[in-house]
Amino acid sequence: MHRTAGLDLGEAFTASRPLKKPPLKPPVALALAGPTASGKTATALALAEHWQHQGGIEIISVDSALVYRGMDIGTAKPSGVELASVPHHLIDIRDPLNAFSAAEFVRNAEQLILAIGARGRMPLLVGGTMLYFKALLEGLSDMPPSNPLVRATLHEELNALGLAALYARLCAVDPVTATRLAPADTQRIVRALEVWQLTGKPISSFQTRDASPGPRADIPLISLEPQDRAWLHERIALRFDQMLGAGFLEEVKALRARGDLRSDLPSMRCVGYRQAWEAMDKDWPLSELRDKGIFATRQLAKRQITWLRSMPSRHVVAADQAHALAQTIALSQQLLSP
Repeated sequence: MHRTAGLDLGEAFTASRPLKKPPLKPPVALALAGPTASGKTATALALAEHWQHQGGIEIISVDSALVYRGMDIGTAKPSGVELASVPHHLIDIRDPLNAFSAAEFVRNAEQLILAIGARGRMPLLVGGTMLYFKALLEGLSDMPPSNPLVRATLHEELNALGLAALYARLCAVDPVTATRLAPADTQRIVRALEVWQLTGKPISSFQTRDASPGPRADIPLISLEPQDRAWLHERIALRFDQMLGAGFLEEVKALRARGDLRSDLPSMRCVGYRQAWEAMDKDWPLSELRDKGIFATRQLAKRQITWLRSMPSRHVVAADQAHALAQTIALSQQLLSP
């Protein structure tokens, strides 16, 4: 059979005409993520102002704390003026007594993306709850549902052995998840161990995808990541002091006074609220609450950055650089241009 330069005719034809890659879907939304205190709110408002003459933007909150009503100061919720300046979604939609899941977020976000796009506007997903971003951009896994018997057994062990023992077990069977969780995050530690006992697999294996970019490559992600960790730590301390000065403790006292909220609810496990609740239970001095609140917020930021670094398709902006805002705006223009 005739050969062409070592290839048969079919191979030669293929080699001379490189296969075309399927065209990428045009962006249906833009995502803006970053650790706490990295400047996401101010950046999002600046993006909304920049795009107001090009169709406009509506903001979808990607924050597991901002969904709760009555939790304003400790969540650094955008002010009334900021909320009025551009349409916001998924803020103040849930009572603190009722949990809000990643699956619910994805359903809500997908509906909002379609509705906002139908209005001729661009959805801007903004926040720091990385599990929500992962669920939306990479899809929800086939994780097993909660098993009441396994869950009850784990809570018995929790009461008998203490949380530190359960966290140590998680470190042994699923170190990837353990590094992403706070050692005091009872709810997620128990859930991770539950998944391990049900499947024999770490929960991190259900949260990992092999595809890059993921199924939602039509939602480019801009990530605000400071190069200097000290810059972020200073902003975290300043924000916590501002929260205390704005009446954060009074806000937590009002939540406790309702009588139906407990310290183990997801809403009250939010960073800041958990420390304030414990401070009131144990009569900590204000200085101890401040130190523990700032430390917990730093740990949260560290975990958020770890999550972000696991998203290889993100577009990184150095949040602590003077040109960060201008770079983010220019990057949005580049990513959203046809």
